Amino acid sequence: MKHLLMVFSLLFALTSAWGAGTVTHLAGTLSVKRSDGSVRLLSVKSQVLQGDTLQTEKESYAQVKFTDGGIMTLKPNTQMVVKDYKYEPQKPAEDALSVGLLKGGLRAVTGLVGKRGDKDAYKMVTGTATIGIRGTIFDADDCKSSACVKAGADPADKKEGDVLEAGVYVSVRDGEVSVSNSAGTINLAAGQFGFVAASTIAPAVLPGDPGLSAIPSTSLLETVTSGGRQGNQCE
Repeated sequence: MKHLLMVFSLLFALTSAWGAGTVTHLAGTLSVKRSDGSVRLLSVKSQVLQGDTLQTEKESYAQVKFTDGGIMTLKPNTQMVVKDYKYEPQKPAEDALSVGLLKGGLRAVTGLVGKRGDKDAYKMVTGTATIGIRGTIFDADDCKSSACVKAGADPADKKEGDVLEAGVYVSVRDGEVSVSNSAGTINLAAGQFGFVAASTIAPAVLPGDPGLSAIPSTSLLETVTSGGRQGNQCE
């Protein structure tokens, strides 16, 4: 019995140390490149680990729920890496969450990391700036690594006025975020939009919504991928 308890304790410790989250919803294809270089496809209930690089394919959406309660929903053709993740319920001073948005876009609903201990424990790094949070819901879209068109426009046409200026766009739905790079920092509140053209150009507050495509609701995604049969909703 003592040996079994020791084994279970070790497994729990390893999970706490390395397990960052779980895939709670998937519409399409999601792959992962582990820190050891191995590549595999993920499915609902697959574990996401520190060091993982996640990749959604064309017309694919994926939702990951972290152990601190945070949620990230990846848009199609998105690549995100979990650089650092630490969360233990009894050790708020050691909290850390650092993710890198390599391309594409996502929506983040923050969990306890960044709320209960060090307010700077949560960071999202993009190609042009670093995003910090104060407990929030926000979207980040990298339109620098690949072109973005406005919602409803045909990506193949790329008509003048439909293609957005290259750079990283940030929109806040709830709470507040800071967007900073070597050239400056801006704070964005709910309902505001920001843009960063390059890492050497100061972030700017936009006068309005740039018009990026929104992330469909989980229930709509499930209806589409199940052929019209409604599935269980994820948070």
